[in-house]
Amino acid sequence: MDVLLMIAAFAVRLIGQELTEPLVGQLLTFVIGLIMLTIIFYIAGRLVVGKKRALFRDAFVISLLGTIVVNIVSLFMPNVQLIGLILSLIIWLLLIRHYYETGWLGALAVAILAVIIYVVIGLILFLILSIPFLLIGG
Repeated sequence: MDVLLMIAAFAVRLIGQELTEPLVGQLLTFVIGLIMLTIIFYIAGRLVVGKKRALFRDAFVISLLGTIVVNIVSLFMPNVQLIGLILSLIIWLLLIRHYYETGWLGALAVAILAVIIYVVIGLILFLILSIPFLLIGG
């Protein structure tokens, strides 16, 4: 956690703003989301294209570039969400296709499997985090 705060503080000093709670929260959300996406793409890639072509660093690059592009697209196309969604999907598929050295069908299979893994992990986390509330009765 201290490392993340140091990274956040460095980034904030770099852009000349104060370290505020919302900024730290956004940075932590980005980092945690990036870690989750990397693991998900790594698992999906290994299952679809094999361990020789699906490297962890490639999954990280796919996750990082894809997240950045999706944020840029949503920033510049806030009123045209369907076009932005289609453009983002195409870019994700291009990244998967390039870094995992597969065709369009392989990239689509990795993307679909990644979504399935994401949903399953989300449900598992929801259930695990809901247990204390169920036990307490809140």
